[in-house]
Amino acid sequence: MAELRDEPASWPVTASEDLHRDGWVVALRADRVARPGADDEAPFRRIVLEHPGAAVILALDAEDRVFCLRQYRHAAQMRFVELPAGLLDVEGEDALSVAQRELREEGALVAERWTHLVTTYPSPGISSEKASIFLAEGLTETDRGDFVLRHEEADMEELWVPFTDLLDGVLDGRITDAPVVIAVLTLHARRARGAGESS
Repeated sequence: MAELRDEPASWPVTASEDLHRDGWVVALRADRVARPGADDEAPFRRIVLEHPGAAVILALDAEDRVFCLRQYRHAAQMRFVELPAGLLDVEGEDALSVAQRELREEGALVAERWTHLVTTYPSPGISSEKASIFLAEGLTETDRGDFVLRHEEADMEELWVPFTDLLDGVLDGRITDAPVVIAVLTLHARRARGAGESS
């Protein structure tokens, strides 16, 4: 049996139209896509949100507490419990560098140890976004550099949450932000697998 894995693929695009494109980091376009080998079918329309990708940080202190933010998100009309995160919007900057920058800017923290937990496509039916999630440990406080909190970020609340409380919130549906859910469940699974392997 072949290895179970996602694989790259690209179906032909017969036409493409920009629906929204400006100076910001995301854009919206409409593609006409042809299914390979289906010559009797007309190309169909798919909307694509172009996204540069993101890095997400689960920052864990020596007491097994997670640095969280509570932040308003206008599209969902919700104030979410979130993890520090940011866009890969600087040319040539990789996901780990973005994670390190965002932890400093949003949390005024630096970490000694970084572990890649998982990479996901949060909504591949409409968006090209790829999110890389990292575990940051060995935390110390620092300054934010020249970063200034603005807009929603200026209203963020900082929280130190015990990992078990965060896990409980995810499992009982009180915490619903996708990167938080994925990061917490991935770390929990890794810990459970590690405990199983060592016994």
